[in-house]
Amino acid sequence: MYTTELSKSDIGMKSDRTKSGPVAVEDAALLDAFEARVAADEFIEPKDWMPEAYRRTLVRQISQHAHSEIVGMLPEGAWLTRAPSLRRKAVLLAKVQDEAGHGLYLYCAAETLGTSREQMTEALNAGKAKYSTIFNYPTLTWADIGAIGWLVDGAAIMNQVPLQRTSYGPYARAMVRVCKEESFHQRQGYEIMMAMANGTPAQREMAQDALNRWWWPSLMMFGPPDENSPNTAQSMRWRIKRDTNDELRQKFVDITVPQATYLGLTVPDADLTWNDETGRHDYGAIDWEEFYAVVRGEGPVAKERMKARREAWAEGAWVREAAQAYEAKRAARLAA
Repeated sequence: MYTTELSKSDIGMKSDRTKSGPVAVEDAALLDAFEARVAADEFIEPKDWMPEAYRRTLVRQISQHAHSEIVGMLPEGAWLTRAPSLRRKAVLLAKVQDEAGHGLYLYCAAETLGTSREQMTEALNAGKAKYSTIFNYPTLTWADIGAIGWLVDGAAIMNQVPLQRTSYGPYARAMVRVCKEESFHQRQGYEIMMAMANGTPAQREMAQDALNRWWWPSLMMFGPPDENSPNTAQSMRWRIKRDTNDELRQKFVDITVPQATYLGLTVPDADLTWNDETGRHDYGAIDWEEFYAVVRGEGPVAKERMKARREAWAEGAWVREAAQAYEAKRAARLAA
């Protein structure tokens, strides 16, 4: 039987914490049936019974994912008016629009779990919800846009492709289109880096500088080491996650290092070596103190990012109010 570490008092929305006997037996049967379906790689759908802890984990993960897509528009959006050509501007604009769409898909998926977009956004603005730490770093040059596409979106794809097989149906289906578009974003970024690496000495130096600054934060995107990741074991058990943080990080390094070599750029890791015995790259120690500092909101532009999101939410209030008023009038006409 597929086991769980949850106690009976934690197993689901339908549990009655003030009673025992038949109710507890019924909930145990529901939990066993749920775990059997997950173990068989069946999708769990919104109307299916699920443990409350499973629901909470999904709300946390999907909302954090959605917040990351929305906040992730900010570092690239800052370069829309400074792109070096009309073609580059059009491509970057399409990419930023894609990120907004990804946020929409994910917020909709989270809403099927009983939360609202307003609740999720308010949690973000209040600092209670997180987003990817990578977006608390500034984009100093045009090469940063290339590095974000190549490294950040490359890491995102590594994270997101397995999510097409996550156990929650709406999340898995949303990820199909997201992954297709993210693959375009990764190629767009790599193409920018290729152009700069083969450009003038100044452009090549700019590309190397961007790689230097974005390499380690990109490795941190996969989350803390497995032994320090409190949610990984349960998420793996419930098939919410398919790979551990360290497994995904290793895959990213093994795929990305040859790409850097092809560009003629140097990965900023003196300890990076190929290991013939394991058939993988060994890489240096990650500065986890920096990671946790950024998680706490101490990133270089963390305050700037949150200020932008809070202002956008406040300035868009009239749009939401108008939409709600229109919907209320439409419902009243239908009722009449």
